Amino acid sequence: MDWIISDELGLTVGHLVGFGAAGAMIIGGVAPYIPQYRQIKKTQDAEGFSLYVCLALLIANTLRILFWFGKRYELPLLIQSIVMNVTMFVMIHLCVSVRKKNQIIRARERIFTAQPDETARWLNQRSGISGGEKPHRFYDMERKYFWAWTDFQSYVDCMLVFSVLGAAVTYLLIEFSPFVELIGFMAVFTEAMLGAPQIAKNLQNKSTEGMSVSMVIMWTCGDIFKTAYFIIREAPTQFWVCGGLQVFLDVVILFQVWLYRHNTAAARRLRRGD
Repeated sequence: MDWIISDELGLTVGHLVGFGAAGAMIIGGVAPYIPQYRQIKKTQDAEGFSLYVCLALLIANTLRILFWFGKRYELPLLIQSIVMNVTMFVMIHLCVSVRKKNQIIRARERIFTAQPDETARWLNQRSGISGGEKPHRFYDMERKYFWAWTDFQSYVDCMLVFSVLGAAVTYLLIEFSPFVELIGFMAVFTEAMLGAPQIAKNLQNKSTEGMSVSMVIMWTCGDIFKTAYFIIREAPTQFWVCGGLQVFLDVVILFQVWLYRHNTAAARRLRRGD
C-alpha cells in the first residue's frame, strides 16, 4: 500500500512541477519587459530601447505559431507565443506614444499604409499633416523608415500582412516536411537574435542609458531556464540550439553594461540636469 501511495504522490508532485514549469515558461517570457515598460513610463524616454527587439519577437513568435500547425509541440510554448505578441504590441504602443509626446518639432509622418488623419483620430491626436505634405509610406521603399513609423496602427498593419502571407504559404506547403522544419528554425533563430538590435543600439550610443538592466538580467535567467526546459522536455533541436545562442547574446549585453558604465552614468546625469 505504501508504494502505491508513494507512486501516486510522486505522480502528483510531478504534475505540480510540470504545471509550475509550464506557467514559468508562459509568464517568464513576459516578465523581463515589465521593468523596461515601467522605466519608459517613468522617464518618458524610449530612445534607449530598440523597437527592433519587438520586431524580432513578433516575427519569431508568429512563425512559431505557424510551426505549431505543421509540427505540434507543447501547448505552453504556443500560449507563450500568443502572450508575447500581445506584450510586444503593448511595448510598441508605449514607445510610439512617448516619442510623439517628446517630439518638439513636428516631423514628416512615417506610416505603413494607414491614412495619417485616420490614425490620428484613433489615437485622439491631431495629425499635423499640411495639405501639400505627403507622409513616408512603406511602398516608398525607404529602408531607414521601416519599423520607425510614427503611429501605432502601422505596426499592427505590418504584422497583419506578415501573418496573413505566412499563414497562406504555410497552408499550401504544410505537407512538405523541409518547409515546416525551416519555419521552426527561422522562428527560434529570429528569437535567438533578439538581443542583436539592443547590442547595436548600445554600440551606436556608446551607452546603455534608457535600457533596463533588470530586463537583461531577467532575459538571461529566463533564457537559461528556457534552454534547460527545452533539453529536459526533448523539444525540437532548433529550440535548444538557438536558446544557447540567446544566452550568449544576453551575456554580451551585460558586458556592454559594464563596458559603457561611465558613459551611461554621464548620460544619466545629463538627463537629470545634474
